[in-house]
Amino acid sequence: MTALLMRKRTPVSCNPDRDSEAKGDPPLGGDPRPSCSIPAEYPANTATVTVFYDGACPLCATEIGFYQRCRGAERVAWVDASAFSDSILAPGLTRTDALRRFHVRDASGQWVSGGRAFAALWSALPTFSWLGRLFQIRGLAGLLDRFYDLFLRWRPHLQALARRRQSRRPS
Repeated sequence: MTALLMRKRTPVSCNPDRDSEAKGDPPLGGDPRPSCSIPAEYPANTATVTVFYDGACPLCATEIGFYQRCRGAERVAWVDASAFSDSILAPGLTRTDALRRFHVRDASGQWVSGGRAFAALWSALPTFSWLGRLFQIRGLAGLLDRFYDLFLRWRPHLQALARRRQSRRPS
């Protein structure tokens, strides 16, 4: 429950077509990794993983806000998929998919989603790296995915509950 009390961070702007050309990077066909306009506090060239999350979801925003305050979070690129109207957020990821399920792209360009994406994020944060390594073990990774899928079934109900709690909270 303490996670519901955490604050929300501002979203990162990401437009792979515009940003890669503006920086003089090779066109997207030559470099499959998304190029994001990341604030100076999150330099793109040092990002170990890129996290795509639903910032409009109060549960997701709260949890991501918690991770963004952790040691090592400056090496993670955070992309709020709800802040974009483009249908494609990055090569291989649509906005719809990013809003439905948690996605992480690692430094090598590999996509993971669901519970395995949390393991990838945890591996990038020193405080949680042991947990990330633990849940990358095949059987445990599958278990984490199953729990995440169960959470997704309950997510709409939990979101409604969180929104009601937020609306009752004095400003």
